[in-house]
Amino acid sequence: MRIRSARRSDLRRLQDIERAAGEPFRALGMADVADDEPPPLELLESYRAAGRCWVATHPDTRPDTRPDTRPDTRPDTPADDGPVGYLIADPVDGAAHIEQVSVHPSAARLGIGRALIDHVAAWAESQGLTALTLTTFSDVPWNAPYYTRIGFTVLSEDQLTEGLRRIRAEEVGNGLDRRPRVCMRREPARIVLPRPVALSSVRTPARTSRTDVVSGER
Repeated sequence: MRIRSARRSDLRRLQDIERAAGEPFRALGMADVADDEPPPLELLESYRAAGRCWVATHPDTRPDTRPDTRPDTRPDTPADDGPVGYLIADPVDGAAHIEQVSVHPSAARLGIGRALIDHVAAWAESQGLTALTLTTFSDVPWNAPYYTRIGFTVLSEDQLTEGLRRIRAEEVGNGLDRRPRVCMRREPARIVLPRPVALSSVRTPARTSRTDVVSGER
């Protein structure tokens, strides 16, 4: 597996990944999430230009979680280097807030979502950020229960920073509180090594909505 900074030529593929990653929500009666439009190209480009959009490719090798701080001077993405997952993040109150992480269902259960999160954890440490944060559905198996397994903990209401309160208010305004949601936090050093997973394993895709983390790995 290779994790690298996103290129402009990747962005439409990231939208395709987002659409595909939303489909498992339909089986949970969450058609509104499944039908949610992916981030617009302009928004993805703003993350790419800021150096806060990463993609995962080649799910057949071990992940490299070191932050890639080199300028991307390589040519556009060749066919065999196309993304199968992506993550975008914002600095929020001294932490790296994972705005979205999604993995295409065809590459689920291969550790790609976990590798992307570990990669951004290393990046956060290199930027002097103190933790990772995210918001997610509490009762979707590939959301909060998954993040708990990889080192995140649920924050109580009095533990929320002003930035996280603002994010939650935006989610309420967008109708995301039809199902219970939580804020979660993980210290950057808490990298939980994945258990080996056979490539032939049954795949359970992951995702969440626009202002949320998607993983089911995801």
